[in-house]
Amino acid sequence: MGLSAGLYFAFDVSVMPGLDRGDDHTYVLAMRNINEAIENGLFGLVFFGAFLATGLAAGQLRLLGRRAAARWAWAALALYGGVVALTTVVNVPLNRRLAAGGLSGAAGELAALRGAFTRPWTRANAVRTLACTAALACLGRALTLRGRAV
Repeated sequence: MGLSAGLYFAFDVSVMPGLDRGDDHTYVLAMRNINEAIENGLFGLVFFGAFLATGLAAGQLRLLGRRAAARWAWAALALYGGVVALTTVVNVPLNRRLAAGGLSGAAGELAALRGAFTRPWTRANAVRTLACTAALACLGRALTLRGRAV
């Protein structure tokens, strides 16, 4: 989960601002390449594995009677579930639309493609950054409570 939060943060503070400095063709091509590269097994393991591991940890904490810690872990799961949902409902469809657009078209076509992508994608990514970071903080709190009989 921390890896995901860091990835989203890196996009917020460096990747997207850096791409904003380029022309439309460079922006669209770079985002396409990034989106293709990130769809790999290691990313999938980290992205979905964090969700699964958090759910298992929350359930285990509950079974062990660590109710306060379990509540924080469930909160982390809910927040990270929101990240997964937002990614699936907003970011991935935007990535697919960007990939489907033409690169050899008129400059206006690339500007329209970029314009339809940038604002909703970066807003959703900022929400993912905040939610993922909050989920990580909830997991940290669960860990501090784990050893206590609460």
